[in-house]
Amino acid sequence: MAQRSELRQRKARLESAWSRWVPQMRDAGARPSGAGAPRPDVTESWLRSLGSVDPALDSAPVTDGGAAHRRWLGSPLRRPVDGLAEELRAIAEDAGFVTAVTDRTGTILWTCGGPTMRRRAERVNFAPGGRWDEGAMGTNALSLALRTGRPSSVFSAEHLVTALHGWVCYCAPVHGPDGRVLGVLDMSTTWDRANPLAMSTVRSLAAAIESRLRAEPPRREDTTPVRLTCLGTGRASRGGAPLPLRPRQLEILTLLALEREGFTPGRLREALYGERTVTASTFKAEISHLRRALDGGVATRRYALTAPVSCDAREVLRALERGDAETALGLYGGPLLPGSQAPGIEEWRTHLEVAVREAVLASRRPEHALRYGERAPYDAEVHEHALRLLDPGDTRRALAAGRLTTALRY
Repeated sequence: MAQRSELRQRKARLESAWSRWVPQMRDAGARPSGAGAPRPDVTESWLRSLGSVDPALDSAPVTDGGAAHRRWLGSPLRRPVDGLAEELRAIAEDAGFVTAVTDRTGTILWTCGGPTMRRRAERVNFAPGGRWDEGAMGTNALSLALRTGRPSSVFSAEHLVTALHGWVCYCAPVHGPDGRVLGVLDMSTTWDRANPLAMSTVRSLAAAIESRLRAEPPRREDTTPVRLTCLGTGRASRGGAPLPLRPRQLEILTLLALEREGFTPGRLREALYGERTVTASTFKAEISHLRRALDGGVATRRYALTAPVSCDAREVLRALERGDAETALGLYGGPLLPGSQAPGIEEWRTHLEVAVREAVLASRRPEHALRYGERAPYDAEVHEHALRLLDPGDTRRALAAGRLTTALRY
């Protein structure tokens, strides 16, 4: 209780200082000094930040999530972080933190933590793709660590942006073998969970990542992405050459491509086999074959892709998220892995079909309904939608009317 009271008092003092100084700094360029002023590195950061950052921001600006994922796949930090992922997750979940890794620009590439803290973090875009450099999000632990190359902690109203006054962040830079800062490791939580031991923890974890970077032998990696085509068919290739994958391995690859956060072994097994009885050795053999085909590109323990894989189904979902029905329909080649009976694939197949169909019915362009109608000859609602959108003199009305007549017979 004493610690909570001290934290509350500290938070109140900082909020008072923020209210006193930030408006003066913004309007008159005043420099905080004397009793009650925050520490110098914070106030200097406030001064720098106010030229480009509105303290009333509600969240960090976001780089395209797909771009952040591709950057993570090529990041030198990926392999050492993957090797420590279970430990990072356990610490974050046990202590009530959300943990993040950024690149040297301050863009978050990877996070972990319990569902409650991750939801809170996502509200301010403390998630993959979020930009947390000083020019984008003002004073925070990540931006200070990137700027100074030293560990940093920022508590409550030391943050410039008011939406972050409920947080405390502990951050340490991660240096490559040549001494360059490659990114930062950050552990963040709500202000009332502040703990001085968190800084030593984050420093130790950053040191462990650096140790793995030094120990990693130099090697040439094939960065040519795998292309997975799973809509209306099922095949994978790299650089134009087919990958020899059995149907079950294509199912695994498709599930991993669609769920970037990956699967626990139990959940992936259920997604593949449902209630069927399958031995652990059979399941692991399928994973091992896929991992070899991807040159080790599947993480262990928690199964997730660590190699670049582009996927037509994923591209359809991204297009729909942008409201781009034209691109989504152009990419949608048919049902997801049409021959598969894996429960996880069937669930995603239904999700994609419903999402594409709803986009068609929401579109005001008749060609979308006509194009989708080619693959859905018995969907009377789609054909009726096409007829409503087509002008009375449009010759394509005959095509839509014919399809509607056929659909109504069944």
